[in-house]
Amino acid sequence: MRTAYSVSTVRAAEQALMERLPEGTLMQRAAAGLAAACADLLRRGGRVYGSRVVLLVGSGDNGGDALYAGARLARRGAGVVAVRVSPGRGHEAGTAALLAAGGRVMDAGEVSPHRDWGGHIDLVVDGITGIGGRGGLRPDAAGVVEHYAAHGVPVVAVDLPSGVEADTGEVRGAAVRADATVTFGAYKPGLLVDPAAERAGALHLVDIGLGAELPEVPDLEALQYADVAALLPVPAAESDKYRRGVVGIVAGSARYPGAAVLAVSGALRGGAGAVRYVGPGGDAVIARHPETLVHAGPPSKAGRVQAWVAGPGLGDGTDAVEAVSDVLATDVPVLVDADGLRLLDADVVRARTAPTVLTPHAGEAAALLGVPREEVEAGRLAAVRELASRFRATVLLKGSTTLIATDTPHTPVRVNPTGTSWLATAGSGDVLSGLTGSLLAAGLAPRDAASVGAHLHGLAARHASDGSPVAAQDVAEAIAAAWRDVRA
Repeated sequence: MRTAYSVSTVRAAEQALMERLPEGTLMQRAAAGLAAACADLLRRGGRVYGSRVVLLVGSGDNGGDALYAGARLARRGAGVVAVRVSPGRGHEAGTAALLAAGGRVMDAGEVSPHRDWGGHIDLVVDGITGIGGRGGLRPDAAGVVEHYAAHGVPVVAVDLPSGVEADTGEVRGAAVRADATVTFGAYKPGLLVDPAAERAGALHLVDIGLGAELPEVPDLEALQYADVAALLPVPAAESDKYRRGVVGIVAGSARYPGAAVLAVSGALRGGAGAVRYVGPGGDAVIARHPETLVHAGPPSKAGRVQAWVAGPGLGDGTDAVEAVSDVLATDVPVLVDADGLRLLDADVVRARTAPTVLTPHAGEAAALLGVPREEVEAGRLAAVRELASRFRATVLLKGSTTLIATDTPHTPVRVNPTGTSWLATAGSGDVLSGLTGSLLAAGLAPRDAASVGAHLHGLAARHASDGSPVAAQDVAEAIAAAWRDVRA
């Protein structure tokens, strides 16, 4: 499992470790890891000896890490120039180390074709601001970043791209866009959550010895294949379709019958033993999936289920309102998506004793919170936490970074690492709802069902797409391949 910790937690761990180590040890460990990662990138493009590296350095420890790493590269034969974004200000010991290794130092105002090889550069290292930075880059730093970005040279960020928020993943102004980020000791939330994560590129974690100093419970976590495989429901020898769980789907309408088909498609592949469909789309569902148990409704009369999914394509008519109210009155887990989210009574949701899972996209989350969509997209971590707290529910916030939060204190937010931009297609959310609801019915806890559902859904999209456009039904049909991939 990949975990991430807040800046304050990392700082406390660093301080505890530094008290037991000789002065400067942690910086040297970080610099050694950074230099090794940079050398690896340079070798891919040729070799370290004779390569040309520009360090963009601030005056703090982040700049010191870059300078010490630059000194190591210079000793291996690279040409290294450090550009101080604040004239005359830089990490003194790091600067001295670079100069002693044969590197050069100049201020941003001195940048010229002669001094930085006329732009013929192999690598740029971003050491401007560290994890303590707030807000976007200052204009002088932003100008330097823009100058070197124009060369199209690979950029490696030190700890995290300068200008992004380490704790929240927000980008509040100009920020570096890195091809890779070398981070130290632990991942920071901003490296895993968009929009900052999209600027981090490939992530490389350098172990500097913080492990024993970090708390057992992180702020964020991302399930990997082994974690998902351990959670997947597997029927026992004595299992029958009812023991495996039955999921009820309340979806579709005369206007949107396809939503019913897609939600059922996801549910049939999610581990439950049977799927009950309730709604006006029965004929369309049976035509595509004859194994489905169909009922005209209301949901409370359809038969026993272990979980309900309500909302995709329901519309907002009287029947839709009554259907959502009916499932929320039950004593089993309920997943609410799409149109169902607009029909929610927040007091009813908060008063439920059985679990509730909400699966909004950014626009739906904004409506539930009463804020502009842009606010949710800019601060996804804060939004998902607020929704979970406000509704006393498990919330899966869909998007380029899918996040899962609960209202249980001291429980890490989960970040889904799978997916593809081709997944932004009509109906894909309906498939996710059915899949996640089926996992709920199969016995997974709400947080696990949402996390595993998102993981399989994103992985199925990769399988179905393989770099090309994909339709929602393609994603549903690829869930089996994703499931096998995880188990293998």
